Amino acid sequence: MNYNVKRRAVALLAVPALLFTAACGSDGDDNGGSAGGVASVSGKVGQKPKISVPEGDPSEKTVTKTVVKGDGKEIKKSDFVRLDWTVEKWDGAKELGGTWTAASTSKGPRQQAVERIGQQSQQLPAKVLDAVEGEKQGSRVLVQGTAGDLIGENLNTSSGIAKKDVLIWVVDAVGAATVDSKAEVKGEQAAPEPGMPVVKAPSQKPAVITIPKNTKAPKDLKEQVLIKGSGPKVEAGQGLIAQYTGVKWEDGKTFDSSWNHGGATAFQIGTGSVVQGWDKGLVGKNVGDRVLLVIPPDLAYGGNPQSELAKNTLVFVVDILGTV
Repeated sequence: MNYNVKRRAVALLAVPALLFTAACGSDGDDNGGSAGGVASVSGKVGQKPKISVPEGDPSEKTVTKTVVKGDGKEIKKSDFVRLDWTVEKWDGAKELGGTWTAASTSKGPRQQAVERIGQQSQQLPAKVLDAVEGEKQGSRVLVQGTAGDLIGENLNTSSGIAKKDVLIWVVDAVGAATVDSKAEVKGEQAAPEPGMPVVKAPSQKPAVITIPKNTKAPKDLKEQVLIKGSGPKVEAGQGLIAQYTGVKWEDGKTFDSSWNHGGATAFQIGTGSVVQGWDKGLVGKNVGDRVLLVIPPDLAYGGNPQSELAKNTLVFVVDILGTV
């Protein structure tokens, strides 16, 4: 995505900034181990794990192991997942990054990773993310291997991590949901309220949003439910699965749409992981809603002067397809 609604101005997690120079991933996979040790993990799922390494050398091959078997939904390829994770170096006994120390909002839960199996992640190497496929919600998985194997050519060696260094990742599958990439909200759409943009939402395409002429952008957040859904309410801390289109109030030009980037996507909501206008406008809405948001700069990218959208009022149409 070009902009996404994530808050680019804030480094949320240590590992992407520390280890990755670009998208993470590597080829091939070696499950099981050879001569050498494998870390052990203690603690309950839902609590920060404790990683212990045995004496001697680590396994020479990448190891993937189910530490705790969950009893929830089986996670399939292309599922959306909400995850907790941590990573340590074999001989460092120090957390290099993860969600357990991520920021919490003053009123809500802390930030977690929301990803889609099989797609590029900004937080986890492909081998680590793919390790939860086939597991059940509530599972805890260990992935141990060299940085060179797990992260590959995208390893940021200036972080002090060498290709030969063994890393231990522990991932908790907190939630999982299956939503088709082409899913969209259905129903009769309400007329726009006075002063609000007009929305036309052609099937399988970005919404067409027309800004009212000779109308100043509102200084406060404006929202309208265009189609009322009947699903459960969206709660802070959940992953919100959505289709969306965003335009600038000032010129009406589209700057981003999920339809231009593979369809349905997901973000954690209500934790400061996305722009404030999304957190304020979408928590409490229902799955199945189509929501129109008009977001002033101070609730969008105004806090990031380097953003191309820092001075813009943003208009979003969001189809809430599910939560995870």
